[in-house]
Amino acid sequence: MKKKLLPFAASAAILMGNGFPAAQQVDTKNMNVLFIAIDDLNDWVGCFGGNPQVKTPNFDKFHANGGMVMADAHAPSTVCCPSRTALLTGVHCYKTGVYGNKNKLKRDPKAKDLVTLPEYFSKHGYYTLSMGKIFHKHPVPGQKELDSGQWAFDEWHKTFPGVGPASKKRPVCGVPNLPEEKGYHRIGFDWGPTKVNDEKQMKDYKTAVWAAEQLNSRDFGGKPFFMAIGFSKPHLPWYVPQKYFDMYPLDSIKLPKTLADDLDDIVDKNGKPIFRKSTTWLRMEKYGKHKEAVRAYLATISFVDDCLGVLLDGLARSKYADNTIVVIWGDHGWHLGEKQHYGKCTLWQESCRVPLMIKVPGLTPKNKKCYGVVNLIDLYPTLVDLCGLPKNPKNDGRSFAELIRNPDMEWRYPTLTTYQRGNHRIYDGRYSYIVYSKKGGEELYDHKTDPMEWRNLANNPEYAAIKERLKKYVPKTNEPEAPRNEISGESKREMAKKRKRVE
Repeated sequence: MKKKLLPFAASAAILMGNGFPAAQQVDTKNMNVLFIAIDDLNDWVGCFGGNPQVKTPNFDKFHANGGMVMADAHAPSTVCCPSRTALLTGVHCYKTGVYGNKNKLKRDPKAKDLVTLPEYFSKHGYYTLSMGKIFHKHPVPGQKELDSGQWAFDEWHKTFPGVGPASKKRPVCGVPNLPEEKGYHRIGFDWGPTKVNDEKQMKDYKTAVWAAEQLNSRDFGGKPFFMAIGFSKPHLPWYVPQKYFDMYPLDSIKLPKTLADDLDDIVDKNGKPIFRKSTTWLRMEKYGKHKEAVRAYLATISFVDDCLGVLLDGLARSKYADNTIVVIWGDHGWHLGEKQHYGKCTLWQESCRVPLMIKVPGLTPKNKKCYGVVNLIDLYPTLVDLCGLPKNPKNDGRSFAELIRNPDMEWRYPTLTTYQRGNHRIYDGRYSYIVYSKKGGEELYDHKTDPMEWRNLANNPEYAAIKERLKKYVPKTNEPEAPRNEISGESKREMAKKRKRVE
C-alpha cells in the first residue's frame, strides 16, 4: 500500500528531537558492521508505513532505539541476483551485464574481478563472516554445494535446512496449477502453515540464534568484524507456523488499492499496450485468493520480524552493542496486487522501493525518518566512508554518510533502477521516469499527486521538460548479458527428475 510522499526539509535543523546536534562528529572509524539482508521484503513494515495492518514490533523497536528509516530508498534492480550483485560489487547492472538470476558473477568477465563489499572490508583489516543468503545462489557443475559467495568471506557457514508445510498436497493454498504455469509452483507461489508450529525450528530463526551466539562468545581475533546475516523470508513460498497466520484474521485483511484500467495508458511506440494483468493476479482473482495471499505475506513478515528481534537482542546483550553499525535492507520490493501484479520484476514503485534502516551508535537519532533519495548501490561507499576505509574508485554509488549525520539536509540526487537489459527507471524524489528499450514505451509519474502511479504523464506535453531532464540520467549504453550458470548434462538430468516429481 502506498503512502503520500512527504516533503523534504528545506534546511537542517540546529538540534534534532533527541538532542543530538544536526551534524554529528561521532568517530565511526573501525566500527563493527552487522549487515542484515531480508529477501523479498517490501515496505510493509510498521515504521515504514507501507501497510497499516502489519505487526512488526522488533523493526519498530529498532527504529525507536536509533535505527533510522531511510524512507526513500530504492533497489538497483528488481530481481534478486542483479540487485544483490550491484550492491555487493558497487557497480550498476548495465555495466556488468548481470540482469537476471541466472547471470553468475564469477563467470562475468566484467565483474568477476571486482572486489566485493565483504572482501573490501577483509582487505582493510576486518574479520568477515556470514550465514544465510547474501549473494544470490548459483549451481556449480559436479558439486552439490551451491556457489553462495563463500569465497567472499573469511568465514562462511551453510544455512540450516528449511521446514516444509503441514499439508502434503501441493499447492497448499488451493489454487490449481494451471498448465501454462507448471513451472511457477516449482519456485513456490504457495502459502500455508508449516508442519511444526514452533518458530524456533525454522531456518531463519536458527540463523538469528546462531548470529546472536557469535556476538556473545567471540572476539573475532581482536579485529573489527563485518557480519552478514541473510533471512530467506518473506521470499516464497510463504510457509510459516500457524501462529503467524492467526495474527491476521482473514476477514480483517484490507487489500491494496487498484485501478481497473491502470495499465491502459502504458503503451509502446506504436500505441499498443505493453502490459496485461499478470497471470498470477488473474488466478488470485478467479479463485478469490487476494486476501489469503496478502494475509500470508503479512504472516511471513511477522515471522521474520521475530527472527530480527532475536538477532538484535543478541547484539544488545553483547559487548559490541555500542560500537556496531547495523544495516537492515531488503533486496527489492514486492507487489501484492498493485498494478494487477504479484511479485517483483517491474520498474514501478512497489518493486523499486526497498526497506532500508541504519543505526550508527551515538549518531542516528531515535524515531527518525530520513527522506533523502538513496539506492542500495550507495551502501558500499557509505559503509566504507563511515568506517574510515579508503574509497573504492570503482564504486558507482554515492556515499550518503553525510546524510546519516545530517538527515534533514536536502538530498535529491536522482537514482537508477534497471530491469533486464535496456529498461531503466530514474527517480528523483518526486518524479519517476521509466523507459523500455525494445518496445519504445515510456512512463512518467508525479508521486506528489499520484503516489499509486495511476496516471502516466509521459505523453503529456506539459511534462515534456521534466521528462527530458530525467532522460539525461538514463544509461546511454548497456552491456550485453553476462554469462549464465554453467549446468552440466548430469545436472540437467537431475533437474529434469525433480521437475517430473513435482509435476
